[in-house]
Order: sequence, then C-alpha cells, then structure tokens
Amino acid sequence: MASYSDERKEAVLKNLLPPLNMTVAEVARQEDIGLQTLYNWRDKAKKLGLPVPGKKPTSEQWSAETKLAVIIETSAMTEAELGEYCRAKGLYSEQIKHWKESCLAGFQVSKEQEKAAAKQSKADKRKLNEGQPYNLTNKQNALVNIGPPPLPETSKKFSKIQSFSDVSDE
Repeated sequence: MASYSDERKEAVLKNLLPPLNMTVAEVARQEDIGLQTLYNWRDKAKKLGLPVPGKKPTSEQWSAETKLAVIIETSAMTEAELGEYCRAKGLYSEQIKHWKESCLAGFQVSKEQEKAAAKQSKADKRKLNEGQPYNLTNKQNALVNIGPPPLPETSKKFSKIQSFSDVSDE
C-alpha cells in the first residue's frame, strides 16, 4: 500500500477545485491513485472544513458548509491575499462577499424570528390569563384550563353492568 505525504494529497485535491474542476475519476487516472483513496481524501478534507467540491461542479452549487468554510478562511485576508486566494480556487471576491452577506442576513432573520416568537408567547400568556384570578398556582391554572382527568372505563365493570341489565330486563 502506497503512502502519500500531506503535501502530495493537497496538491492532488487542488485538481478537483476550479479552475481545473476535474472529476475524481479523471484525477485518479492522471495521478495513478485509487479512486476510493481520492474519495477518502476528499471526505477527510471536508470534515476538516476545507473547501473541496462534492458532487456540485460549480462554486455556486457548493454546500452551505463549504461556503461558510471559505468565508471563515478568507475573513482575515487583505485584498491582495483574497485576490490570490480567489485565483487559486477559481472564485470571485464578489461571490465570497455575497455569501457573507447571505450568511449575515440569515442571522438577522433568526434574531427577528426569535423576537417575534417571544412577542407571540407573551400575547398567548396574556390571553390565557384573562379572566382567571391571579392567586392560582401553575398547577391550578393547568387544571382549570384542562379540566379533570377522564374516568377510566374497564371492560370488566362494563360487562357486569351489561349482564345485570340483561337479567333485569327478563
């Protein structure tokens, strides 16, 4: 079994990225490396959060996790470093900016949804408490709202009552 250095693995995986966008099968043939070995390398790189393509050929079709990894990786870069990174990965800086804006917009929506949910919860509690005395405990409130538990019916009692009514009818 052949052993490959980390540098070699990284160089081979770069063939999967833009601008080359080679398939795993093409890289396996070209580099004379087993197909399953390349898939394993790609999966390990994904788990580490590195931007590697999945089954999606273009960067706009990458998964959200991969796009987020690119955003995190490029967040501290200068414009020159970002340009070099984009050329190496086959991306545009505008794409990364758009992904970042979308990500932040998602967080804003999340905060707004939390506020709306809290507001609705308060309104529901007010509506629930209308017309009830304030000195009741939570357990008493629950019982008032739900009512008493239903009485269990057993088949033995029901059959005795039914047989008794049959005898009395005769």
